[in-house]
Amino acid sequence: MSIHIVALGNEGDSFHQDNRPSGLIRTYLGRSPLVSGDESSLLLNATSTVARPVFTEYQASAFGNVKLVVHDCPVWDIFDSDWYTSRNLIGGADIIVIKYNVNDKFSFHEVRDNYIPVIKRALNSVPVIIAAVGTRQNEELPCTCPLCTSDRGSCVNTTEGIQLAKELGATYLELHSLDDFYIGKYFGGVLEYFMIQALNQKTSEKMKKRKMSNSFHGIRPPQLEQPEKMPVLKAEASHYNSDLNNLLFCCQCVDVVFYNPDLKEVVEAHKIVLCAVSHVFMLLFNVKSPADIQDSSIIRTTQDLFAINRDTAFSGAGQDSPGNPPLRVIVKDALFCSCLSDILRFIYSGAFQWEELEEDVRKKLKDSGDVSSVIEKVKCILKTPGKINCLRNCKTYQARKPLWFYNTSLKFFLNKPMLADVVFEIQGTTVPAHRAILVARCEVMAAMFNGNYMEAKSVLIPVYGVSKETFLSFLEYLYTDSCCPAGIFQAMCLLICAEMYQVSRLQHICELFIITQLQSMPSRELASMNLDIVDLLKKAKFHHSDCLSTWLLHFIATNYLIFSQKPEFQDLSVEERSFVEKHRWPSNLYLKQLAEYRKYIHSRKCRCLVM
Repeated sequence: MSIHIVALGNEGDSFHQDNRPSGLIRTYLGRSPLVSGDESSLLLNATSTVARPVFTEYQASAFGNVKLVVHDCPVWDIFDSDWYTSRNLIGGADIIVIKYNVNDKFSFHEVRDNYIPVIKRALNSVPVIIAAVGTRQNEELPCTCPLCTSDRGSCVNTTEGIQLAKELGATYLELHSLDDFYIGKYFGGVLEYFMIQALNQKTSEKMKKRKMSNSFHGIRPPQLEQPEKMPVLKAEASHYNSDLNNLLFCCQCVDVVFYNPDLKEVVEAHKIVLCAVSHVFMLLFNVKSPADIQDSSIIRTTQDLFAINRDTAFSGAGQDSPGNPPLRVIVKDALFCSCLSDILRFIYSGAFQWEELEEDVRKKLKDSGDVSSVIEKVKCILKTPGKINCLRNCKTYQARKPLWFYNTSLKFFLNKPMLADVVFEIQGTTVPAHRAILVARCEVMAAMFNGNYMEAKSVLIPVYGVSKETFLSFLEYLYTDSCCPAGIFQAMCLLICAEMYQVSRLQHICELFIITQLQSMPSRELASMNLDIVDLLKKAKFHHSDCLSTWLLHFIATNYLIFSQKPEFQDLSVEERSFVEKHRWPSNLYLKQLAEYRKYIHSRKCRCLVM
């Protein structure tokens, strides 16, 4: 087997022709450890050269027994003089190497204007390497004047070489010198990679021809069909932002009411959501102290904008509410208070849609100075302690993620007593939580806390049938819209909890996690693992996880030879066993044909052509 390489172009420096070293191809053939052949055998004698005067021909052996034939043509005039020979050699090339010197623009222009058009016409999915040889000397910056051309520099810059490579879909290399590193490891590594690819392609084509030409008398080896495609599970889109945004309009679990300076109610809200995005509200609601924040601007903003009214004689909303009445907050700034409903809608949406906020504020405040003042106050509310307020340009933040993802998030309050208004009792321990988040994110809990149930008026709520770790993972999803189970077993427990509380997206996440984990296991691990796959299937069916149960049936059928040997395989129902037998892989017919073929091979004592 042989590999044909065609090298085009002149890599020599026109200013240093006398002292230049051997060419790129000759140097590689002489130095590469994968290429064998003494100095006299690399360059053929004159008799061979006369037969094809267009090219200088080199021959060597690569990878031990592969014949390597290289045809090198450094001069276009000679190449163009014998078009028939040139075209045939390019058409039969396995690899094409285009080379030029970075200090000789003439050699580059000769490659670009002459060789490249010829190669484009004759190229047929053959790998091309473009080698820019030499270190740039006296390189000038290209003139940017539109009256000047970009070729005033004496060197060929990298951009020109890369553009040339893009036109051909070629690999671009810069070889600053023809030493062992650049020739042996850099250029040689790329060239030898393409040589291996060419050998693999030729071997494959040779095998195909052999299969077509050889006639096999007797029993043919059975063809193993591909297993059936596994069902595709589509993840449910997140509705995290819309859930929290809807909480503002549903008026459930309200624990703070804002009033204007005239003590008229303006809007109701939830402490947990406000504190999740703002240290100003953390300070206002005593979640953090001034010593914790240590930022005078946040402390000053809190004092200038808000005041808590603790007057028991105060007549306002929330007095008839069960339990603790909502906290009453007076907004001192009249302009800010007039836009407070829009500001809260902006915060509940994630605090990143600045252009919409500015537009809403502009509709209520005609004066541009008042609009700027309100927007600046909103920025101060969202300021991070100890940092300069970087929310200067609203438009630059329009496309960014909501503040839930990069500022003080709801995860800060997960399993923390701060602002908690409900406590779950699980396995003898307690887990504090916040009704507002639970109601916004889970419809079952929304009905539980707002209906005629015991939980609506109770602070301590027992939870049965779920471990503390699983329930904390469930709460983590409600608070953060993400979860990461420790393994398949925990993911199945979390799926059961999600089904109990009817959180469909969390069910899909757990299903995808289990499927991903099983798909990533090699056959040896599947055979030795202690996980009962049939029990997993039955749990998925019992808890209405139809996607997972269907996928598991296909998974058992696809890995039939592994799971059929396990004791739990007998626990499959008649319907499930029928499905697995019907879709098993490899099929029973293939195994019978394979047994007959092996019997035939042993009886004839012949050699298997496949193996």
